[in-house]
Amino acid sequence: MENLLARVTLNPAVSQGKPTLRNMRFTVAQLLELLAAGMTNQEILADYPYQ
Repeated sequence: MENLLARVTLNPAVSQGKPTLRNMRFTVAQLLELLAAGMTNQEILADYPYQ
């Protein structure tokens, strides 16, 4: 679990300081919305391969 949490970054210069994954412009909120909509991990990775 600690390895997963290490991927969440906070940077005021990226996405207006919202928590992002690995300091990229993909927010934790976006990921949670996709999961809540029913997408699987594999579907998300296929749609966002650069993450």
